[in-house]
Amino acid sequence: MRVAEFDALFAESVTAVQPDGPGRVRLALRPDPEIAGRAAELAARETGCCSFFTFALTATGGELSMRISVDEQHTEVLEALTARAITTLVTELAIDSDHR
Repeated sequence: MRVAEFDALFAESVTAVQPDGPGRVRLALRPDPEIAGRAAELAARETGCCSFFTFALTATGGELSMRISVDEQHTEVLEALTARAITTLVTELAIDSDHR
């Protein structure tokens, strides 16, 4: 798994993390074409080595989101990735509020 690349995406682009049932999570991303391209490229490379991931990138109504899902055997991997996203988001929000 490309942990450092996911961490960078989380820190720079994720605005919300919404677990969506077992084996699924939705990440709200800043609606920016560069972020969409970066997320799509990361997803394509990740499925090349870890085929148990399914990524769906959606841009609609001025919003951008990435849904990530895994099969039942790999829910712990997704849970760990989701925890990293949440931790990064909380840390970024804390840093932002400190600078106000």
